[in-house]
Amino acid sequence: MSGLKGKVALVTGAGQGVGQGIALALATEGVDVAVVGRTEAKLVDTAEQLRARGVRAETHEGDVMDTDSIPGLVDRVAEQMGRLDIVVNNAYSGTLGPLLQTDMRQFTKGFVSGPFAAFAFMKAAHPHLKAAGGGSIINLVTSAMVRWDLSNYGAYAAAKSALRSVSRTAAVEWAPDGIRVNSIAPHALSPGLKWWIENNPEEAEEFVAAIPMKYIGDPETDIGRAVVALCGEDMRYLTGATIPLDGGQAHFG
Repeated sequence: MSGLKGKVALVTGAGQGVGQGIALALATEGVDVAVVGRTEAKLVDTAEQLRARGVRAETHEGDVMDTDSIPGLVDRVAEQMGRLDIVVNNAYSGTLGPLLQTDMRQFTKGFVSGPFAAFAFMKAAHPHLKAAGGGSIINLVTSAMVRWDLSNYGAYAAAKSALRSVSRTAAVEWAPDGIRVNSIAPHALSPGLKWWIENNPEEAEEFVAAIPMKYIGDPETDIGRAVVALCGEDMRYLTGATIPLDGGQAHFG
């Protein structure tokens, strides 16, 4: 048993893909979920799936690029749900491509939606997590940070590396408050990745071949279940870590 029944989670980018998979996995453990994202229809769909699993689910439209609005959103979630125990920073909007073809607006966007937004959620959530007796923050990073060839991944890896550093710092500073902070670097079959596979079959075949386990993870059963484990009592002594959920592809050293 995970010991999570009755807890409350806030999951960003929960309308589809990895965010939705994490929300569904948490719901299976009896966690009520605040579903945060930009598209109302997708949020409503996720919420309906969560309620079908017997938990409370509330939708909150929000764009992580609007960092000034994040503290108020977190406070509303905590007030509406009665507490806050888990925060999953999944939402991200950045860019891929060569550095010379990346302008400052594109480069900055990854930082605003990544470490800046996550920091805003983390800081706003801190008093609520502490009041609940402690909690868990999960930040999504990427194995691109440790790629042998960073070509086309520079802006993406830079933003996620910053988030990894913020996560480690918060883990150390907030440990006395009972708040654990860990990062995960997943490969998951999200809608975006499905589109890329369908449109780049040869490259996709090479990508999967480079994964020792020979498949791309499922958002719920491979990524979401791992998040459940990280948030549960069995992992209560783990904080400040970066966990690759990629079938053995990346080497973080």
